[in-house]
Amino acid sequence: MSFRTISVSLITVVIAALASLQAADTSRPMADSFAKKVALINQHAERSPSSARRTTLSESELNSWFAFRAQPLLPTGLTQPKVTIVGNGKLMGSATVDLEAIARERGKGGSLDVWSYLGGRLPLNVTGVLHTKDGQGRFELQAADISGVPVPKTLLQELLSFYTRSAEKPQGVRLDDPFALPAGIKQIEVGQAQAVVVQ
Repeated sequence: MSFRTISVSLITVVIAALASLQAADTSRPMADSFAKKVALINQHAERSPSSARRTTLSESELNSWFAFRAQPLLPTGLTQPKVTIVGNGKLMGSATVDLEAIARERGKGGSLDVWSYLGGRLPLNVTGVLHTKDGQGRFELQAADISGVPVPKTLLQELLSFYTRSAEKPQGVRLDDPFALPAGIKQIEVGQAQAVVVQ
């Protein structure tokens, strides 16, 4: 699976990284359907067509893909991602995060570092609005909590940076930064229980 394929899948979530309820039904056929649609999105981008294409991705397909196919692609310590596509751009996401791994990584901060007091695998919930237009996207955070305890944006940024660091981006992804949509996607229309990818 190409990096672009992974990017399309994760952006549908943010997209990454983000919601709090699991779809009522998940299945391997729905996971396969999601993977096929992502492949079609990539194929359409490679052809550079002049005609627009709209691809509908359902919440159940996305959560099925997470349940049955995503694990090898997820960063270490991030498990059980789930998404609720609320509508009007709003997304709610959840995942289990391994705070011990982050605390070990940041253990150099001393006794004043909040991460030195955190540990365990806990549920992270994030709610926000995905804004997309003209091939650009931005995620507007509305709320975040760990095990029901609200967390400040700075703490969420630390988590996001930890899980998205790479050789190209050693500091990871910034929560407020706009990002280019992959695969020639012009916008993503987030409706109720589905998202429509517009190329």
